[in-house]
Amino acid sequence: MMKRRDLLRLLPMSAVATLPMMQPARAQSLWDMMNQTRTLTDAEREANSAAAIQAIDTVEPILSYDTANNLQMAIAQYEPFVARGGWEQVPQETYGVTMGVNRDGVVQLKRRLISSADMAMVERVDEAMDAPTDAALRRFQARHGLVVNGQVDEATWYALNVPAETRLHQLRLNLLRVQNMASALADRYVVVNIPAAFIEVVEGGMVQRRHTAVVGRIDRQTPILKSRIHQINFNPYWNVPVSIIRRDLIKYMNENPNYLTEQKIRILDGNGQELQPSQINWQTEEAVNYRFRQDPGPQNSMGNVKINFHNPHAVYLHDTPTKGLFGENARFYSSGCVRVDQVQDFVGWVLRDNGDWGPGEVANLFATGERKDVEVTNPPEIHTTYISAWANRNGVVSFRDDVYEFDMAGKVSFDA
Repeated sequence: MMKRRDLLRLLPMSAVATLPMMQPARAQSLWDMMNQTRTLTDAEREANSAAAIQAIDTVEPILSYDTANNLQMAIAQYEPFVARGGWEQVPQETYGVTMGVNRDGVVQLKRRLISSADMAMVERVDEAMDAPTDAALRRFQARHGLVVNGQVDEATWYALNVPAETRLHQLRLNLLRVQNMASALADRYVVVNIPAAFIEVVEGGMVQRRHTAVVGRIDRQTPILKSRIHQINFNPYWNVPVSIIRRDLIKYMNENPNYLTEQKIRILDGNGQELQPSQINWQTEEAVNYRFRQDPGPQNSMGNVKINFHNPHAVYLHDTPTKGLFGENARFYSSGCVRVDQVQDFVGWVLRDNGDWGPGEVANLFATGERKDVEVTNPPEIHTTYISAWANRNGVVSFRDDVYEFDMAGKVSFDA
């Protein structure tokens, strides 16, 4: 899978020199203003975004035989196209382009969108950044897991310039990955797809709901595994892992001696006695000899709930107080655990077979802050996976960046 640094090698040096700041190719000139087409209304933009999202929002799970079949059809379509040379590169002049402005490079942008079937064939490709181009660009963004805004922003420009040959390589690898896992799935399961940073809740062969997620960053990767969700901790304490004490807490305390107090993190010795931060030598790694526990509450790193499954990596799913990260393109910020958007609904589904547990009971515990642990009746399977390309029954193909470089390494199977 091509990374952004690899893409630079394909560009002329004059373009490379301007890329780090990624500014629009030129400010809007009088020529631009004279050649503006009409802008879309808010309702029209929303309709284009809704159509783009609807194209990828089908019920077949990313881990299923349906997806394997869909991937085979996508490969059959991409192979002859790649053999003929694939799609052309989109020039930097398109960076910053949005509806209403005509600019050099829009012709190439349109041809690129036509090549990947995001835009219908037209008799004549012109330079107008018009309504059909806006709709096609939003569809492209939805397929690549990008913020659907109808603008050639940095992430969109890079995705447009990944060669078709690289995309075909992804399709072939991910077909093998899906085939390897599809035969061993339960009727009810959860899939955390790491490259996409989203979660699918699956039952009876259909996706019941999808959740945006935040997963492990490149140097603290979310492990690939199979387990079962067996316990829910409402309004939990957070016991800080030794790795985070060593990598983060010591640094934070050296930068701000009040950090632990502000975050309501307590220091406990081997007998459970509380120590004061002033009793620790923060210039050394002495802190790793103690236990650090964050009190429940709105500042708690796990938010209102922790979702446990057995694994040797000490990772879990959880809520978060920093929900703004769910709106970003690249959601790779955690230390290996997985943060879940709309987690209240997710927990309600996990506890579905726990008798009196319903949305009201979950919402009440979130509101009151009561500490409570619940063992899950009928624990669902959970699979953390690495699927960077897939296709649905409508023939719409989705791609994601090879964030952990497993595509680059050609990895098909993983030790789970």
